[in-house]
Amino acid sequence: MNQSSRFIPLEQAAFQTLEHAAYLKGLLRPFKGKGSLEDWASQCQALRDDLIALAQRRVLPQARGHPFSRLPVQLAQQITGAGTTFLRWRNADRSGMGVALWEELVASTSTPASLIHDLLAMEEQRVVLNMQISLLHGMARQSRECAGKLAKAEAAFQHRFADIDLGDPSPRGDAR
Repeated sequence: MNQSSRFIPLEQAAFQTLEHAAYLKGLLRPFKGKGSLEDWASQCQALRDDLIALAQRRVLPQARGHPFSRLPVQLAQQITGAGTTFLRWRNADRSGMGVALWEELVASTSTPASLIHDLLAMEEQRVVLNMQISLLHGMARQSRECAGKLAKAEAAFQHRFADIDLGDPSPRGDAR
């Protein structure tokens, strides 16, 4: 591309500053009970938050700067009810939101042709960051749910053998 770019997508170096302890390989290991699952969930959540902060520091300032701030559609952050943040396209007057706005912006002849490549780079960055944020959020949620299930299983196990620990010679429900 011989055209000068106004938007500079994140490179690998930007991601190297993030914590790598919660990297996906952390999923493929034997978890030793609910505590290790809760720890991993916290690592995933922290990495998700770091990724959101990276987008806030490096992507949004570019997208909000000149000349993009003069466009009728802008990249913005949206905080969801689930407690995470995603990048969304929205009208400058906040009356609409979604990728259809970006598509209209790119198709519009009033959008300067010199910005089209940058707008594509922004959309690609937005899609990838949102996917990464969503995956980390989902892994943290699933890990916490799994920890809760392990806690319930442990409680059922403890309840079953509570009578044995109290000196009852025959556990309840024992078919002999």
